Formats: sequence, C-alpha cells, structure tokens
Amino acid sequence: MSCLLLLSLAAFCARAQTPIHRCIGADGLPVFTDQPCASLQATPAPATSAAIPPPSLRPPAVTCAVDAEALRQAVIDAFADGDANRLAGLMLWAGYGKRAAVADIRTLAALMRRPLLGIELADTGADPAAGRPALVVRTVAADGSAGSEETRFAIEPHSGCLWLRQE
Repeated sequence: MSCLLLLSLAAFCARAQTPIHRCIGADGLPVFTDQPCASLQATPAPATSAAIPPPSLRPPAVTCAVDAEALRQAVIDAFADGDANRLAGLMLWAGYGKRAAVADIRTLAALMRRPLLGIELADTGADPAAGRPALVVRTVAADGSAGSEETRFAIEPHSGCLWLRQE
C-alpha cells in the first residue's frame, strides 16, 4: 500500500513541474519562463550546447611577463585573438589620468583592428646604460596604403613584472 502511495505521489510531483523555456526577448535579452516563448512575443533560444563555444586550446593570458620575450609573445597572443583588452592588460597604467587612459585604450583598439606585420624588441636609445628594450609593433598603415606603421611601447619593470607603456 505504501509503495502505491509513493508511486502516485511521484507521478503527481512530475506533473506539477513545468518546463523552463529559454527565449530571446524582443530587446535581445535572454528570458527564462514557464510559458511558451510565443506567448511573450519572444523567440526560442538556441540549444545551450550549440551556443557555448569549445574551450580554447591556447594557454591562459600572461598576467606577469618575467622577461621581454614573454612580454613580446603575450602581445603576439593578444593580436592573434584580436583582443584589445588582453593587450591593455599588459600595459602599466600607474600614473595615468582617466582621460589619458581612455584615449590610450581607444588607440589600442584601433591598433588591434589593423593586420599585424611584426613585433620586435629594439633598444630605446634613451639610456644605453639601462639596456631596457622597447617593443615595436608593425602593422599595415591605418590609411590603407601599401606602407606600414610602427607603434613603440617602452618596457618598464614594476613589481617583478615587465609592462608596456605607450611612448
């Protein structure tokens, strides 16, 4: 008898649960509801497994370059991903004002939109005794001509890491 009661209770609970509908609202934002998407004037969201990209096989982003070559490789990786935020994460922002930082981030984003031709380490020439190199990023010219443009970044040590600072 108790087994029959338990089975009927389980069937009742299963019927009481309503499915969750995953929808995209008219404003483009996700909506989770117990009603069909059409009743909310929304469209069904794509299947979750198709919407999640496969994990990247790239190593995690460098957050503390220990030498100039590691910093150079981190910049190459940022360009390969087309990720201006990743490049900005390699910058030393100490001492920047808010407006200067915003302007430099916009400059970095514009730089990332241009095809990369090369990245090399070069002497700054400012203080030969220090021997600190600069990083030179060569991209296709912004005006679309056949030429190239160079953007130089000073490399500065800070808190045991090497960082970029726009020259």
